[in-house]
Amino acid sequence: MTETPAARHYSEQQAGSLTSGDQLLLPDGGRTAEVQRIEVETDDFGTPAMVLANLTGGGTIRIAAGSTVRIVDAPGGEGADAGEPLQGSASDAVTQLPVAVALPAEQPTTEDEAAPAAPAVVVPPLPAIPPAASGPSAEELARIPAPQGTPESVVEAAAEAHPDAVGVLLLADKLAKGINFKSGSCLKDLSDLAHELFITLKDPDGALAVADLLNVLPFDGNPGRWASVEASLALSSYICRQDRQDGRADVYEKLLRTPENQETDPFKARMNAKVRQRSLNEPNLYDKEIFRSIDNSNHEAEREWRLLRLESLLFLRAHGGSETIGAGELQRRISNELEAVRA
Repeated sequence: MTETPAARHYSEQQAGSLTSGDQLLLPDGGRTAEVQRIEVETDDFGTPAMVLANLTGGGTIRIAAGSTVRIVDAPGGEGADAGEPLQGSASDAVTQLPVAVALPAEQPTTEDEAAPAAPAVVVPPLPAIPPAASGPSAEELARIPAPQGTPESVVEAAAEAHPDAVGVLLLADKLAKGINFKSGSCLKDLSDLAHELFITLKDPDGALAVADLLNVLPFDGNPGRWASVEASLALSSYICRQDRQDGRADVYEKLLRTPENQETDPFKARMNAKVRQRSLNEPNLYDKEIFRSIDNSNHEAEREWRLLRLESLLFLRAHGGSETIGAGELQRRISNELEAVRA
């Protein structure tokens, strides 16, 4: 007795994980077909965008790389449904299936007319999933000192230590009304205060005290809020490396990589790793904006752009560099930027 598709057991997986021999449930939901070969089309940035599943017996299914498809759990298909090529007229197939199905062209009938076989398409392998960086343990987290008092008192202490620093006083006045760790603007003010203390006032201890208010916050999936925490962690890592507190710096760097461990799907993890590595290899260092400010003799704008460049360099340094900029070169560039913005 032939087993119907409805009676089979299916599992779901990413389209990018399909392999030859998989029994794929077709878009009409009523038939299955065996995957003969997989091809991958990339977008203009080199990221897999479309998976082409060539089916045994003819036909091609086009699937978005991030889509979820259903396959038969165990191959058993002696029946007509399992691995059966698409049947019916071309118009029926196009009408019934929500994705395009390319039917094979009519084959020559004589040996004289026989065309040479098309060369096999070699599909490049997807990048391997990098080993996930585990988060810090409770013992490691204990290396980050607890704040001395409330968050507001930490900010107040920083302001009292620098009574003549206008930038610190302005930020402290805004934060004195109450620190809300769910507010993106509040987190940005705290991060700016930590950077002001270290970069302008050369106060690493005060900067770490303020930054640690942010450093212990968990990743909540909001990129806007996390950007401030990320900048604070990168700054703290650099300060500790300079002070030879390597163990504490390791904790900050593990916390910085927290979002990289969130994706559990292997295919998406590979894609995220590829995009992340590209951003590390090609960081925005604001060269054009800085040169334009220099040409216009706009020193204030030049300093603001250099501060953004410094933030990017600190982020790279916390990642240990990239494939294009090593740790030694990063250290040299960070020192140059610090000297430039402190002048």
